[in-house]
Amino acid sequence: MALPLSTYLCPLVRNALGLFVIYLVVVGIQLVYLSVMGYGLTKAGKQPRKPHPVSVIVCAHDEEQNLRELIPLLLAQDHPEFEIIVVEDRCNDGTYDYLYQETQHHARLRMVRVVHKPDHIQGKKFGLTLGIKAARYEWLVLTDADCRPSSNHWLYRMSECYDENTQIVLGFSPYQKSNTWLNALIRFESLLTGILYMAWAKLGKPYMGVGRNLAYTKSLFLNNKGFHEHLEVVGGDDDLFVNRWANRFNTTTVTGTDAITLSKPKERWRDFFHQKLRHLSVGKYYRFSDKLLLSLFSFSWLLTWCLLPAIYFAPYNLVLLSLFFTRWIALSTVMHQGSRQLGGTVEIWKVPVLDIIFAFYYLVTGLRALVVKRVKWKN
Repeated sequence: MALPLSTYLCPLVRNALGLFVIYLVVVGIQLVYLSVMGYGLTKAGKQPRKPHPVSVIVCAHDEEQNLRELIPLLLAQDHPEFEIIVVEDRCNDGTYDYLYQETQHHARLRMVRVVHKPDHIQGKKFGLTLGIKAARYEWLVLTDADCRPSSNHWLYRMSECYDENTQIVLGFSPYQKSNTWLNALIRFESLLTGILYMAWAKLGKPYMGVGRNLAYTKSLFLNNKGFHEHLEVVGGDDDLFVNRWANRFNTTTVTGTDAITLSKPKERWRDFFHQKLRHLSVGKYYRFSDKLLLSLFSFSWLLTWCLLPAIYFAPYNLVLLSLFFTRWIALSTVMHQGSRQLGGTVEIWKVPVLDIIFAFYYLVTGLRALVVKRVKWKN
């Protein structure tokens, strides 16, 4: 005897309704995150104060050409009292000779040398530790040799919001622009990351910073034994340190186009993949609540695209499609808002394409980062 048609239809209807609910929740999560990010960017930071004396610390391994471009920009900073400490980390090029010559002519510039590195500590962490211990001033401002301050006011801006409670200042460091899709993806990913960590910090939940534009106190570093909790981890000298010690009371942010450092982007997909693999592999050491926060955002982003073809079979699929385009508009709006407030650049017309590229790049890189046991550093 033939079974009633409803016997076949009920599971299909249930599955279709389930798909509708799942996609509704996934896109809803994305819209909540984007709304929170946009709101967080509007929050005002601490009122500017008279800038404190600062020590700028740069760790360099075979960076002679970059230092020749960077050091004049640092020396030209409009700040009443600062020093520049460059850590010459076992360089094989002409970095030492260049730094030695420059230190003879500029009293603000000092060099710290790394001749031998202990086996149990990653190279950059060891170099930064030596530079921090050598610093004369309590406040430290960190950047990289391949970064460039966007203005002569960068150092002033990074040091004008300190008060008796502040121990960490988060800055933003976008990448320089060129006309390739790889460069567009790098700038998109950098701006999105910046919006996330700056917005959440403004809302009282700081979870990371970038060493290309970051400040904290010498006492915070020394009193907590520096990087000792993650000595064996390649990378993490910036975001893991912030993730461990930043809180809503001791952390503030600095935004604006005159407060950023511009970084040189990778020019090959392979180099970019390796760089992001190193960055993402560090995320497994974040606090559980931060991993959950970021995972939910990334997973819902990926599902937004993976489930998109299936909504054709869901009821009220026009409603879901409308939600999808609403998310697109929200994402473009937040990216535009972030580029204006933080100082990064992104072509809004490219956002829909970068949106899907980013989703599947994150899937491949994120899964790889979860299982990788060791990522090489250049030194």
